[in-house]
Amino acid sequence: MANISAKDVYKLRDLTGLGVMDCKKALEESEGDFDKAIEILRKKGQKVANNRADRSANEGIVITKISDDQSFGIIMMLNCETDFVSKNEEFVKLANDIANIALNNKIKTLEDLLKASLNDITIEENINNFMAKSGEKIQLSHYEYIESPLVVGYNHHNGRVGAIIGLSKASEKALELGRNLTMQIAAMNPIAIDKNDLSEDVINKELDVARELARREGKPEDLIEKIAQGRLNKFYQESTLLNQEYIMENDKNVNDYIKSIDPEIKVTKFYRFALGS
Repeated sequence: MANISAKDVYKLRDLTGLGVMDCKKALEESEGDFDKAIEILRKKGQKVANNRADRSANEGIVITKISDDQSFGIIMMLNCETDFVSKNEEFVKLANDIANIALNNKIKTLEDLLKASLNDITIEENINNFMAKSGEKIQLSHYEYIESPLVVGYNHHNGRVGAIIGLSKASEKALELGRNLTMQIAAMNPIAIDKNDLSEDVINKELDVARELARREGKPEDLIEKIAQGRLNKFYQESTLLNQEYIMENDKNVNDYIKSIDPEIKVTKFYRFALGS
């Protein structure tokens, strides 16, 4: 058996981020061959990932990051099983390292992000290694990007909610507007920019629910459609960004607020991620 020194063990730990005992066992099994030891640890991480595939991972962290020129932004969610791990410094660092790779390389899909390189291995392998180390299911579950003349992001202080928004115009006023709108999105959870952005399926479902509710309430049949349309309008006001009541000025909706800042500014896209949703 090869003589495995403490220096070798700690070198492998630095390379993989895994525990000392795991690294020692891998070096012993590989008879001191670092490449083989790394492959052993990689397979262990994949095995743990497979074993935990059916576990629930509803804790974690939501991160948004915006490029220096504010024209590209990302939002992502890295999940784990417990609040204890979500607050772990190594977990938070892993999440931020992944987000930085996504931002710096302008990655546009979750699949491409998992294949990207971090510490000379793929991000997916980094996640599997951390899974083996923590003993919890770790999953990069959601990822989106926005490219626009101005992109603004908001991270809630507890890391449980984040939002990014794209605006059609870049200016100091637009930047302030974007900051306020991302807080609106984080707090009020709109599902579309405007009512025209909702799918027919969503609209028809809301109308069906409204009709059924009206009938259960004993409303006259000839008024059912009118009542359903009224409730659909209420749904628009609650669920589409531009029609929501603006949280900082209750006497106007978001569309009115935007016009008061700069009527030329349009919302191009937004995303909101929240743990547990």
